[in-house]
Amino acid sequence: MFEFLRPDLAQLHAYTPQPGGAVTVALDHLDANENPYDLPAALKEKLAWHYQQALHTHRYPDGSHAALKTAIAHYVSEAAGLATAVTPAQISVGNGSDELIRSLLFATCLNGRGAILVAAPTFSMYAILAQTLGIAVKTIGRHETDWQMDLTAAAQAIAQSQPPVRAVFVVHPNSPTGNALSATEIDWLRALPPEILVVIDEAYYEFSQQTLLAELAERPNWVITRTFSKAFRLAAHRVGYAIAHPDLAAALEKVRLPYNLPSFSQAAALLALEQRQALLAVVPEILGERDRLYTALSALPRLRVWSSQSNFLYARLADAADGDHLTLMQTLKARGTLIRATGGGLRLTIGTPAENERMVARLQAVL
Repeated sequence: MFEFLRPDLAQLHAYTPQPGGAVTVALDHLDANENPYDLPAALKEKLAWHYQQALHTHRYPDGSHAALKTAIAHYVSEAAGLATAVTPAQISVGNGSDELIRSLLFATCLNGRGAILVAAPTFSMYAILAQTLGIAVKTIGRHETDWQMDLTAAAQAIAQSQPPVRAVFVVHPNSPTGNALSATEIDWLRALPPEILVVIDEAYYEFSQQTLLAELAERPNWVITRTFSKAFRLAAHRVGYAIAHPDLAAALEKVRLPYNLPSFSQAAALLALEQRQALLAVVPEILGERDRLYTALSALPRLRVWSSQSNFLYARLADAADGDHLTLMQTLKARGTLIRATGGGLRLTIGTPAENERMVARLQAVL
């Protein structure tokens, strides 16, 4: 339609959240891997006080994120029990992890310099963001039994790719399939040459308690990304962060937008870290519900469910096409439960006990 637009944009598809889901409060929202629990009222009151009394809306946010970087560095070091603490110079903060992914692409692959490698199914934004920047995406498959990456195909893709692969994106544990990186996959990542950036997305770390943070000191070509949107209950505030070698973190600072994180979001993240014991206290309940849900769903006819290391489950209908999963998603929405059809199957976020009961009952009724 417009001559000034890049013609390849016509072939791209934007990330599409559940239609109407975000504003339909009557539905059970089990489609976005969010925490089912809102912030406690007392913490909301603290944030409200901060907005009314301490936040100056006519001033720009702290563009250095100094206080937040210090708090994040302390949290990740303490949680991982690191002998050598992460420093604020190793942290870059983004408007959600999506901004950090885009910044990593800016810093590595633009101007035809390189391609990225992903293993499908996985988080769709890696490919979406790369394609919007005109960056080639090399996609390999996974083994359906345990969803480990096809490492033979990965090696071939890296050997044959032109432009060369400059970044490999993995999720630990993977979304939508819920599997953590295996020892074999981690060894493969360790063996990648230093000219390839390894991006390890640990968005679900607080649920899996599995991290490769201790290896960053010896692997300057690795970066870990995390988020406050999941276990910390701050999806509305869009706060993500990267942990990397100081020189790589400095590069990310060069390509991010100025004042990229609003003052209120920074305040919310700082409060969440201060109150982390209270906020993360619901994680054991969510994991218990996940295991209970896995057992219940595994008993349903036509549904194959995989075990998960995170706050969601992945399932597929037997002998079904993608369209069948989409139809089931729409059927459940009509009955009051939002789930997500993605990656050739269904991703089911763990909700409250009541939400999970309703989802099982509705699936039973349909299947």
